Amino acid sequence: MEFSILKDILIIFALSTIVNYIFTKIKVPTIVGYLITGVLAGPHLGGVITNIENIDVLAEIGIVLLLFTIGLEFSLKHLIKIRVLVFWGGFLQFSLTTLIVMGVARAYDLDLKGSFFVGFLTALSSTAVVLKILQDRSEITSNYGRTVMGILIFQDLILVPLLLFTPIIGGESGNIFREILMMGLKSAVILLFVLFGNKWFMNRLLHAIAMTKNQELFLMSILLICLSVAFLTAELGMSLAFGAFLAGLMISESEYSHQAFSHIIPFKDTFTSFFFVSIGMLLDLQFVMDNLYTVLLTVIMVVVIKIIIASGTAFMLGHTIRGVILVGLSLAQVGEFSFILVKMGQNYHLISDYYYQLFLAVAVITMSISPFLIMVSKPLSNAVIKLPLPPKIVEGLFPLRQMEVPTLKNHLVLIGKDPRVLSMSIMARHLKIPYISIVFDPAIVKARQKKGETVIYGDAQNTPILEKAHIKTASVIVVSIGDVVTAMSVTEKVRLLNKHASIIVRTRQIDDAEDLYKLGATQVIPEEFETAIEMFERVLNKFLMPHDQIEVIIGNIRKNNYGLVRDGKKRWRKSILSHLPNLEISALKVEEESPVAGHSLAQLAFRSTFGVTVVAIKRAEELIDHPGPNTSLYKNDIVYVLGRQEQIAHAVNLFGKQKG
Repeated sequence: MEFSILKDILIIFALSTIVNYIFTKIKVPTIVGYLITGVLAGPHLGGVITNIENIDVLAEIGIVLLLFTIGLEFSLKHLIKIRVLVFWGGFLQFSLTTLIVMGVARAYDLDLKGSFFVGFLTALSSTAVVLKILQDRSEITSNYGRTVMGILIFQDLILVPLLLFTPIIGGESGNIFREILMMGLKSAVILLFVLFGNKWFMNRLLHAIAMTKNQELFLMSILLICLSVAFLTAELGMSLAFGAFLAGLMISESEYSHQAFSHIIPFKDTFTSFFFVSIGMLLDLQFVMDNLYTVLLTVIMVVVIKIIIASGTAFMLGHTIRGVILVGLSLAQVGEFSFILVKMGQNYHLISDYYYQLFLAVAVITMSISPFLIMVSKPLSNAVIKLPLPPKIVEGLFPLRQMEVPTLKNHLVLIGKDPRVLSMSIMARHLKIPYISIVFDPAIVKARQKKGETVIYGDAQNTPILEKAHIKTASVIVVSIGDVVTAMSVTEKVRLLNKHASIIVRTRQIDDAEDLYKLGATQVIPEEFETAIEMFERVLNKFLMPHDQIEVIIGNIRKNNYGLVRDGKKRWRKSILSHLPNLEISALKVEEESPVAGHSLAQLAFRSTFGVTVVAIKRAEELIDHPGPNTSLYKNDIVYVLGRQEQIAHAVNLFGKQKG
């Protein structure tokens, strides 16, 4: 019995595990590791794997699943919102790149047809590489991420006519007008099918399947939908990957889209790795060594041209200098669909074997360096912003109006644009707590300014932006930014400007908490740990544990995990009060019929009974600082108590109405 494909998969898994283990240690992106694995295992170097067709099939599945998950994360409504980015931005980037590369290709002694064809090839960028990185960094829905996504969607759409026109350029054309008409009809059918599925059909189908409560059936149904739509588009002359993206869009508005996403992720990550390995297998290192100067010069020219044109497109769309740099560096590589086209071009004699190998070398190298370019894009943009550039370049062609921010004291500053912070601004507004939001996304800023909210557009890493939000007089600052490096930079600058405010920082992992505390954070809330705490709290409720005991347990968990430095030593962290470790100030309201109402602080003996101290009392509009032992508490008083979290949890029960 022949198990050649199983042997190839085993070799790839073994090699990629070793390579990526080494690369992870030296902090090199895994995409590069998979490309190197392909080079090592491919027929041009190690020759370990000779049947590349098997790997190509697995790679195609990986691209299908990647585009499917991207469609799930996106949404048809979102796509309609960025239609200007897709059609105007995409057309501008694609057409300008094609024309300029066409001119450069003429200098390589390519004829007019070959130059035009190479221009097409080079204009495409890698959807798989770029969107995987943006997905990993949670930046697909960022301002620059939307532009990158829009341009990539246009490139995927333009692939269809490119596949149609390649035989025509090669001189093997049939009835061109008939073919264009048929392609238009097919596209209209697909579009109507997606709209129908998104609005009426898909949610009902998934609901019926989910009601069976059979997880295996749900997974199989999701894969069936993905592959069916992909196969349908392929039958109509479009790419499998684009069909998978459309399938994701159909499900994206469903309440089951997140469930579908979580089921597909393991398959997507595994099969996508085969795609990058298959790309690496195409690289002929002997050709690269024999033509090293030409290859390196061509790589530099392609990267520079693509950066300049993509950056110029971003500028024309109104991006600030930061967005211009981020978009430019994100689209600086040659795309995976170019490999399909270049093979067709070779078959139709549009390019010779020499230019075919040169293009493959340039494409693989640009894809390999792309993760590094995206990694340096933010530090580079931070450095460029500090240069004395004209305001039009720094702020973009369509700068937001400067909001007049009233002078505030003891207010709340919200930094970030994730749903948590946006929800907090709604809550603050409802409770009439004075607040200012800093958001680095002009679309969100514009929408919220129209609603009358006090929102400042800008990067909170810049001191002038923080000063405009009156950060020096703020009482509480919330930093909720996905990128931990940016969050650290913002926290450090905020603490330098305000020594006394409480700085609450959201982070993804608890391991980041130590660095944030060192930079001045008052309280760090790691997503992964808070989710576990919330789940455990519900577990304790199911065991019918008394509420006050649950509060004490949760308080101890937080103390032991947030209060200790994670270096194996039992040292206390810098905590909420700079000189009093592990203490918090909580505001407790004296409810009607509370047992503390009408009693003096001396009678209640909070300190000796619970270990907490009353530091202030707010009664109507009056604030009583340092209340004495004879000060009494009355209903509706707000009592500020100082103590550890578990001590406050014991005391809080006295302030409500007693049961029984």
